[in-house]
Amino acid sequence: MKKIYQIQKDHVDLVTKMPKKFWIDLVDPTEEEIQSVCQDLLIKKNDLLKALDKSEIPHIEFRDNFSLFIYSIPYMINNAGHKKYRSYPLGVFFFQEGILTVSLMEHPIKEKIQNSLITGADFQKPDIFSIYLIGTSVEYYITYLNEIQEDILQREKRMLKSPSNKDIETMLAFQKSLLYFTTSLQGNQVLIEKIEMYDKIGPEELDTIKEVKIELHQALEMARTYREILENTISTYSSIISNNLNGTMKFLTSVTLIISIPTMISSFLGMNVFLGDFGTNPFSFLLVVLCCITITLILVLILKKKNLL
Repeated sequence: MKKIYQIQKDHVDLVTKMPKKFWIDLVDPTEEEIQSVCQDLLIKKNDLLKALDKSEIPHIEFRDNFSLFIYSIPYMINNAGHKKYRSYPLGVFFFQEGILTVSLMEHPIKEKIQNSLITGADFQKPDIFSIYLIGTSVEYYITYLNEIQEDILQREKRMLKSPSNKDIETMLAFQKSLLYFTTSLQGNQVLIEKIEMYDKIGPEELDTIKEVKIELHQALEMARTYREILENTISTYSSIISNNLNGTMKFLTSVTLIISIPTMISSFLGMNVFLGDFGTNPFSFLLVVLCCITITLILVLILKKKNLL
């Protein structure tokens, strides 16, 4: 999808033709849209495709007619009520006359970009614009991390009552999401450290960078902490399930052993062999039953004493 906006003093308008001051937004573009933008803005296709590569890490590149900043931003994907959290690259091409944003999916951060352009953000200063974008992305990271933590707590309560494979699978999905977030936050951290080293950064921007770095560190520590908690939780529930299985197997083995005693006695006495007076005694059946009950009770007491029942 391709959208073209005209940047004016106090508003941004959606247009059909390329204006003097522009913002072009590409979201999962088609081959035709990619070719069109590359031709209009004189950029190489390979440079544009970098922002569409899921594995692309945050970095900065400079060309003759533009500078490319690639950030990593979080996404919440809701598929039929099942939430999945991922981080994908957002590429911003800074030109003298405007900007080009490229992403795989639509994200509410685009509204923040639009608002910043309306309020007079200078896209001709990519480093300062990038500080704002990274700081805004951290807000989404923290929001999604809190949602993940809330979901984890709810799952924990449910799993305490009746652990299920579905809950464990969901926990593993959260674990994967936290790993993505941790890697992405580290990439953005490196990116803002590079921006901090620029000579053109003034004292005010340095203060803003410090604040963003603090928020980045906070989000990174949250992701790491939640991931460790999740790993311990999954390990604990795996141990609980394994222990319950062992208990069930132990109980079934003991029951099988108890049942086998009367079965074995009756099998021996049921053979076609001469039993003498015992075989003709009218109380022989009662004696066999009493014998089975006695031996079974003794075995039950022994198993209970050894904590096998």
